[in-house]
Amino acid sequence: MNFKISKIQHVGIPVTDLKTSVAFYSKLGFTEAMRAQFDHNDEKGNVVMMQSGDVIMELYEFPAKDLEEIRSRSHGHIDHIAFDVDDVEAVFQELQTAGYEIQEDAPVFLNFWNKGCKYFNITGPDGERLEFNQIL
Repeated sequence: MNFKISKIQHVGIPVTDLKTSVAFYSKLGFTEAMRAQFDHNDEKGNVVMMQSGDVIMELYEFPAKDLEEIRSRSHGHIDHIAFDVDDVEAVFQELQTAGYEIQEDAPVFLNFWNKGCKYFNITGPDGERLEFNQIL
């Protein structure tokens, strides 16, 4: 591969009560680095990035109608691992050409951080979701 993964950018955790989860991670020494909304099934979800040093936890809460699935999970709640990359468009093209199973048609823009970010996911051999993310 011609790209470099510089670090794990964040670990994404779906939560059922964002306020409770933010308080929990705050007690562990994390501070709120970013808060935003996102679209999910024609409704708004909420996300908070909690940071401690170089470690970022993405706590996100789907709209109320989708929370029961999260509550009922018995296999854990870590949803994805995100890697920092310098050029998400180039990484997308390289992984697409190499035949990786990419979940999006193109990198997706989110109005997160100061100028937004772009990301896409691939599926690993056991169904794990690996996100490639560029903060713009």
